[in-house]
Amino acid sequence: MNEMMAMIKFHFEHNRNEQNAEPMKKYMKDLFPFLGIKTPERTKLTKQFYQQSGILKQEFQHDFVLWLWEQPEREYQYAAIDYISRSLKKLVKEDLPFFEKLITTKSWWDTVDMLAQKPVGTIAAQYPEVIKETIDAWAFGDQLWLRRTAILFQLKYKEKTDEELLYRYIEQNKDSKEFFIQKAIGWALREYSKTNRESVKAFIEGHTLAPLSVREGSKYL
Repeated sequence: MNEMMAMIKFHFEHNRNEQNAEPMKKYMKDLFPFLGIKTPERTKLTKQFYQQSGILKQEFQHDFVLWLWEQPEREYQYAAIDYISRSLKKLVKEDLPFFEKLITTKSWWDTVDMLAQKPVGTIAAQYPEVIKETIDAWAFGDQLWLRRTAILFQLKYKEKTDEELLYRYIEQNKDSKEFFIQKAIGWALREYSKTNRESVKAFIEGHTLAPLSVREGSKYL
């Protein structure tokens, strides 16, 4: 594992670009330092790493993901998301607390939204009992990013969306003044409207939602 960590660090450090790093940091509200590796280059570097390391042929490497998450520069968290996205078939129900930890660590929309849609969405589809066991508590709790995750985890479910659950989570959070909650509600409604336009239209018309949520949710109506 140490060899893999050294390998990806070598790839990333040797492609550090200070000229890119500053505007990338500013775009993310100065919350995280950046190496300055833009997405196309980072994608190329991670592919090289996968080929050289063979990590995708192994079982899911929790320690590797945690190590990436602990690195200061944001590109390492993006590399973790990429690795997780390529390993979804390996995830099991017991991995959900691991992803809860990631969601609530170094939290911002760029990592949380991908964790919600991909690993959390995948685990909940495979093991729906986790909704009552865990995700319900996220939706009704005080942790901003877990609440956003609960609203968004069905984002790619399309016709498999549990409509009652989605609307229940939205109703619970519709009075929130948090930008990221209002935006998540709108995004979830907009995405579901591609599958069930009339249902979303009726829901928006029948509830008092934040203007941002209505604007986002109505985009395809």
